[in-house]
Amino acid sequence: LDEGQQTIEISEKRADLELDLVTHDIKKFINLMLRRNGYVLEQLLSPLVLHSTEEHLELKEISKSCVTRHHSHHYLGFAQNQWQLFEKERPRRIKPLLYVYRVLLTGIHLMRTGEVEANLLVLNEEFRLPFLAELVQKKVLGEQSTLEEPELDFHAGVFETLISRLEAASEKSALPEAPSGRAALHDLLVRLRLG
Repeated sequence: LDEGQQTIEISEKRADLELDLVTHDIKKFINLMLRRNGYVLEQLLSPLVLHSTEEHLELKEISKSCVTRHHSHHYLGFAQNQWQLFEKERPRRIKPLLYVYRVLLTGIHLMRTGEVEANLLVLNEEFRLPFLAELVQKKVLGEQSTLEEPELDFHAGVFETLISRLEAASEKSALPEAPSGRAALHDLLVRLRLG
Protein backbone atom coordinates (compact mmCIF):
# COMPACT_ATOMS: atom_id res chain seq x y z
CA LEU A 1 0.00 0.00 0.00
CA ASP A 2 2.95 2.30 0.48
CA GLU A 3 4.08 3.75 -2.82
CA GLY A 4 7.38 4.97 -1.53
CA GLN A 5 9.22 8.12 -2.47
CA GLN A 6 8.05 9.41 -5.88
CA THR A 7 10.88 11.90 -6.37
CA ILE A 8 14.50 11.79 -5.26
CA GLU A 9 16.49 15.02 -5.23
CA ILE A 10 20.17 15.44 -4.45
CA SER A 11 21.91 18.80 -4.53
CA GLU A 12 25.45 18.77 -3.21
CA LYS A 13 29.05 19.41 -4.04
CA ARG A 14 31.38 16.41 -4.34
CA ALA A 15 35.01 17.47 -4.74
CA ASP A 16 34.96 19.62 -7.91
CA LEU A 17 31.57 18.29 -9.06
CA GLU A 18 28.38 20.23 -8.44
CA LEU A 19 25.66 17.54 -8.32
CA ASP A 20 22.05 18.52 -9.00
CA LEU A 21 20.01 15.34 -9.48
CA VAL A 22 16.24 14.98 -9.71
CA THR A 23 14.69 11.64 -10.57
CA HIS A 24 11.04 10.51 -10.52
CA ASP A 25 9.20 7.23 -10.35
CA ILE A 26 8.13 6.40 -13.93
CA LYS A 27 4.41 6.75 -13.20
CA LYS A 28 4.91 10.22 -11.74
CA PHE A 29 7.14 11.17 -14.67
CA ILE A 30 4.53 9.99 -17.19
CA ASN A 31 1.78 11.92 -15.41
CA LEU A 32 3.95 15.04 -15.56
CA MET A 33 4.46 14.45 -19.29
CA LEU A 34 0.69 14.44 -19.80
CA ARG A 35 0.46 17.84 -18.14
CA ARG A 36 2.04 20.94 -19.63
CA ASN A 37 5.33 20.38 -17.84
CA GLY A 38 8.28 21.51 -19.94
CA TYR A 39 10.73 20.59 -17.20
CA VAL A 40 10.22 16.83 -17.62
CA LEU A 41 10.41 17.16 -21.41
CA GLU A 42 13.74 18.93 -21.02
CA GLN A 43 14.99 16.16 -18.74
CA LEU A 44 13.84 13.42 -21.09
CA LEU A 45 15.08 15.03 -24.29
CA SER A 46 18.39 16.34 -22.98
CA PRO A 47 21.35 15.47 -25.20
CA LEU A 48 23.34 14.81 -22.00
CA VAL A 49 22.67 11.11 -21.46
CA LEU A 50 24.75 8.92 -19.16
CA HIS A 51 22.79 5.71 -19.73
CA SER A 52 19.88 4.79 -21.99
CA THR A 53 17.59 1.82 -22.54
CA GLU A 54 15.08 0.77 -25.20
CA GLU A 55 12.32 2.01 -22.89
CA HIS A 56 14.03 5.39 -22.58
CA LEU A 57 14.18 5.68 -26.35
CA GLU A 58 10.52 4.66 -26.60
CA LEU A 59 9.57 7.26 -24.00
CA LYS A 60 11.46 9.92 -25.96
CA GLU A 61 9.55 8.96 -29.11
CA ILE A 62 6.18 9.04 -27.33
CA SER A 63 7.02 12.44 -25.84
CA LYS A 64 6.53 14.02 -29.28
CA SER A 65 2.82 13.28 -28.93
CA CYS A 66 2.69 14.98 -25.54
CA VAL A 67 3.81 18.47 -26.59
CA THR A 68 0.93 20.95 -26.76
CA ARG A 69 0.52 24.67 -27.23
CA HIS A 70 -0.30 24.83 -23.51
CA HIS A 71 3.32 24.14 -22.64
CA SER A 72 3.67 27.89 -23.17
CA HIS A 73 1.97 28.39 -19.78
CA HIS A 74 4.76 26.41 -18.12
CA TYR A 75 7.44 28.58 -19.74
CA LEU A 76 5.59 31.85 -19.11
CA GLY A 77 5.05 31.08 -15.44
CA PHE A 78 8.55 29.74 -14.96
CA ALA A 79 10.14 32.78 -16.63
CA GLN A 80 8.08 35.20 -14.56
CA ASN A 81 8.99 33.40 -11.33
CA GLN A 82 12.68 33.40 -12.27
CA TRP A 83 12.49 37.11 -13.17
CA GLN A 84 10.98 37.92 -9.77
CA LEU A 85 13.79 36.01 -8.05
CA PHE A 86 16.34 37.84 -10.21
CA GLU A 87 14.83 41.23 -9.31
CA LYS A 88 15.09 40.48 -5.58
CA GLU A 89 18.81 39.67 -5.73
CA ARG A 90 21.39 42.18 -4.58
CA PRO A 91 23.68 42.39 -6.38
CA ARG A 92 21.95 40.98 -9.44
CA ARG A 93 23.90 38.05 -10.81
CA ILE A 94 24.17 37.18 -14.50
CA LYS A 95 23.51 33.45 -13.99
CA PRO A 96 19.82 33.84 -13.01
CA LEU A 97 19.29 36.34 -15.84
CA LEU A 98 20.67 33.82 -18.33
CA TYR A 99 18.27 31.27 -16.89
CA VAL A 100 15.35 33.65 -17.56
CA TYR A 101 16.48 34.06 -21.17
CA ARG A 102 16.98 30.32 -21.59
CA VAL A 103 13.46 29.57 -20.37
CA LEU A 104 11.83 32.16 -22.62
CA LEU A 105 13.75 31.21 -25.75
CA THR A 106 13.10 27.51 -25.11
CA GLY A 107 9.38 28.22 -24.83
CA ILE A 108 9.23 30.31 -28.00
CA HIS A 109 11.23 27.71 -29.92
CA LEU A 110 8.96 24.92 -28.65
CA MET A 111 5.82 26.79 -29.74
CA ARG A 112 7.25 27.37 -33.20
CA THR A 113 8.78 23.96 -33.87
CA GLY A 114 7.39 21.44 -31.38
CA GLU A 115 10.99 20.62 -30.44
CA VAL A 116 12.66 21.05 -27.06
CA GLU A 117 15.94 22.92 -27.23
CA ALA A 118 17.32 24.04 -23.88
CA ASN A 119 20.85 25.10 -24.84
CA LEU A 120 21.01 28.89 -24.71
CA LEU A 121 23.90 29.13 -27.18
CA VAL A 122 22.09 26.93 -29.72
CA LEU A 123 18.87 28.90 -29.21
CA ASN A 124 20.71 32.16 -29.80
CA GLU A 125 21.76 30.96 -33.23
CA GLU A 126 18.05 31.30 -34.04
CA PHE A 127 17.19 34.39 -31.97
CA ARG A 128 20.43 36.34 -32.48
CA LEU A 129 20.28 38.42 -29.31
CA PRO A 130 23.59 40.31 -29.63
CA PHE A 131 24.18 40.74 -25.89
CA LEU A 132 23.82 37.05 -24.92
CA ALA A 133 27.30 35.92 -25.96
CA GLU A 134 28.87 38.59 -23.75
CA LEU A 135 26.65 37.66 -20.78
CA VAL A 136 27.54 33.99 -21.19
CA GLN A 137 31.24 34.86 -21.36
CA LYS A 138 31.02 36.92 -18.15
CA LYS A 139 29.20 34.08 -16.40
CA VAL A 140 31.80 31.54 -17.57
CA LEU A 141 34.54 33.73 -16.12
CA GLY A 142 32.81 33.84 -12.76
CA GLU A 143 29.67 32.21 -11.34
CA GLN A 144 29.04 35.31 -9.22
CA SER A 145 29.36 37.83 -12.07
CA THR A 146 26.92 40.70 -11.63
CA LEU A 147 25.19 43.32 -13.73
CA GLU A 148 25.72 47.05 -13.51
CA GLU A 149 22.67 49.09 -12.48
CA PRO A 150 22.24 50.84 -15.89
CA GLU A 151 21.91 47.43 -17.60
CA LEU A 152 18.81 46.48 -15.62
CA ASP A 153 16.32 48.66 -17.53
CA PHE A 154 17.58 47.24 -20.80
CA HIS A 155 17.12 43.65 -19.64
CA ALA A 156 13.68 44.43 -18.18
CA GLY A 157 12.65 45.67 -21.63
CA VAL A 158 14.02 42.55 -23.34
CA PHE A 159 12.23 40.38 -20.77
CA GLU A 160 8.86 42.05 -21.53
CA THR A 161 9.46 41.73 -25.28
CA LEU A 162 10.24 38.02 -24.99
CA ILE A 163 7.17 37.43 -22.80
CA SER A 164 5.07 39.01 -25.56
CA ARG A 165 6.81 36.92 -28.20
CA LEU A 166 6.13 33.71 -26.26
CA GLU A 167 2.45 34.63 -25.86
CA ALA A 168 2.19 35.39 -29.59
CA ALA A 169 4.01 32.18 -30.51
CA SER A 170 1.55 30.22 -28.38
CA GLU A 171 -1.44 31.84 -30.09
CA LYS A 172 -0.02 31.10 -33.57
CA SER A 173 1.30 27.65 -32.70
CA ALA A 174 0.26 24.65 -34.79
CA LEU A 175 0.78 22.40 -31.77
CA PRO A 176 -2.28 20.44 -30.60
CA GLU A 177 -4.51 21.48 -27.71
CA ALA A 178 -4.09 18.19 -25.86
CA PRO A 179 -1.55 15.35 -25.75
CA SER A 180 -2.33 12.26 -27.81
CA GLY A 181 0.21 9.89 -26.28
CA ARG A 182 -1.75 8.76 -23.23
CA ALA A 183 -2.51 5.23 -24.51
CA ALA A 184 1.10 4.63 -25.57
CA LEU A 185 2.36 5.89 -22.19
CA HIS A 186 -0.10 3.65 -20.37
CA ASP A 187 1.09 0.65 -22.38
CA LEU A 188 4.74 1.47 -21.65
CA LEU A 189 4.04 1.88 -17.93
CA VAL A 190 2.26 -1.49 -17.74
CA ARG A 191 5.14 -3.21 -19.56
CA LEU A 192 7.69 -1.57 -17.27
CA ARG A 193 5.78 -2.58 -14.13
CA LEU A 194 5.29 -6.15 -15.33
CA GLY A 195 8.94 -6.38 -16.36
